Amino acid sequence: MARRWWQSWLGRRIPPQVALKCLLLGAAVCAAGSVRAAGPTDSMAPIRFGILPIGSAAESLEQWRPLLDDLRRQLGHPVTTVSVGSYASLSDAIGAQRVDVAFLSGKLAVEAVTHQHMQVFAQFVRSDGARGNVAMLVVRADSPIHTLADLLAAPGRWNYARSEQLSVTGYTAPEAYVFAPRGLNSDTFFNTVKVGDHQGNLLAVVNREVDVASSNNPDMDLFRRNFPREAAQLRVIWRSRLIPSGVLVLRDGISAAWRARLTAFLLAYGSAPGAAGERERAQLARIPDLGGFAAETSQVLQPFVDMQHALLRAQAEHSQWVSPQARQTRLAQIEADYQRNTRMLNQR
Repeated sequence: MARRWWQSWLGRRIPPQVALKCLLLGAAVCAAGSVRAAGPTDSMAPIRFGILPIGSAAESLEQWRPLLDDLRRQLGHPVTTVSVGSYASLSDAIGAQRVDVAFLSGKLAVEAVTHQHMQVFAQFVRSDGARGNVAMLVVRADSPIHTLADLLAAPGRWNYARSEQLSVTGYTAPEAYVFAPRGLNSDTFFNTVKVGDHQGNLLAVVNREVDVASSNNPDMDLFRRNFPREAAQLRVIWRSRLIPSGVLVLRDGISAAWRARLTAFLLAYGSAPGAAGERERAQLARIPDLGGFAAETSQVLQPFVDMQHALLRAQAEHSQWVSPQARQTRLAQIEADYQRNTRMLNQR
């Protein structure tokens, strides 16, 4: 829906350079008719930007602050941040409509689009041009676990550090691609399971508090920058297929005028020529592995819906049930949820 709206707005027989200027200035009166330049909810209330925690909440806020300062100056309107310590806290804030715009990972974005009145308008583009990340399982370089087969050969022996269940690379991808297809559940396969943020989990491996941790390439890159000596003590034993990058979402209640201005600013950020573009690209570089944003719709989230569907089916098929009917009921519910979520992504 975001892409269709964007294209239809730009297609009102307005020269491209004029259309872009209109968007940047929020002067929708350049098109036929006029649109009142109201705030996100037709008031002077600040635009509330939700930030998914990468590392700590404070670290994520510091990474995003320069870009959001530029957004505030460009709009001439207050921009506040909703910076939280967990994925669940951000999901709760979105569900309570305390967030207008947010950076989310795939699973959290699916929840926001299908249940919390948000829609995707942009996707992260990595600094190397890729639009995806890779989940990892990481051990110490001197660990007796040399391969994934070594890990899986000793159930109940190892200690594991993972992210909370709303994390795609920190929970869903390893579960969907490594454990569930083998009839395993990481929460029962390991001796102990520690739940924390990516950076803390990697430090737990270095400090021998756990034997293996889930991670991803942006967080590994961040860890190498912050802790180069400790990072040299780590080794990756498993990598997933490419998983689509995080996305930016907008709340449905934001007015068309503000939607245009926010979209135009973020999609253009970092692409300007000369010194202005260099400065913006330097601001983007503060956010791990981010090179810019590309226009997208909620359909980009389909791989996450597919992954969750496969995971839940595998778990249901390998679980013990009080009766075949109970198992079949659960499988039918999983299928119904999958079909519903797919329809909603296609509509938004």
